[in-house]
Formats: sequence, C-alpha cells, structure tokens
Amino acid sequence: MNIAIQKFYYGDIPEDKSGAGIVENTSKPNDWPLWEIFIRSKQGLDHKHAGSLHAADAQMAIENARDVYTRRMEGISTWAVESKYIHASNPDEAEQLYEPANDKVYRHPTFYDLPDEVGHM
Repeated sequence: MNIAIQKFYYGDIPEDKSGAGIVENTSKPNDWPLWEIFIRSKQGLDHKHAGSLHAADAQMAIENARDVYTRRMEGISTWAVESKYIHASNPDEAEQLYEPANDKVYRHPTFYDLPDEVGHM
C-alpha cells in the first residue's frame, strides 16, 4: 500500500496526487509559529497585548484572535506579530539603558515655575 504524506496549511484542500487514495496531514498546531496578538478596543486609542496563539499564517492568526480574544466584540483593530520578530530589552540591564536620561536635567522641566492658570502639565 502506498501512502502519500503531505503537509497542509490553514485553508488548504487536501489533494491526493499519488493515486494512493490516502492523504495524511502531518502539520500539527504546535509546529505552527507563535503569534503575539494586540487588540485595540472601542474605548482606547492604543493596541494592548491580548495574548499569544499558534497559527499557520498571519490571516489565520487574526481570525483565531478574533474568536479567542474578542468574543464580545470588544475590538475594532487587531495586530498579529510573529513572536520571532519581537525584540525586547533585558530587565536586568534597565539601569544602564534608562539611567543616562537622569543626568539630562533639561529633559525634566521640574525646575520651571508654572503659573496657576496652566493647571496640570
């Protein structure tokens, strides 16, 4: 018996090209890349991280994010970013990364006297 092993992705229609009559899908959701999902709510102006999910491609990630993270129609915009493209700073290096800004007093206008009419700035 001849068995054709073929990988399929989201939306693909399995076809038997070998004539064996059996097509097996070897693609597993855990083999799919991890996507970070950001949702912009109706009330907010910025996208907020909603969570992560595995998907075969960007379109599938957005559709799954809609189903998982916006069940009650909370969102008006969704971003899906493949996790491998996100780079973050190391929290252990925060002091050397952010400390230099403290020696530039001109960036912190705490020494200016503001008139009372200005209110909060």
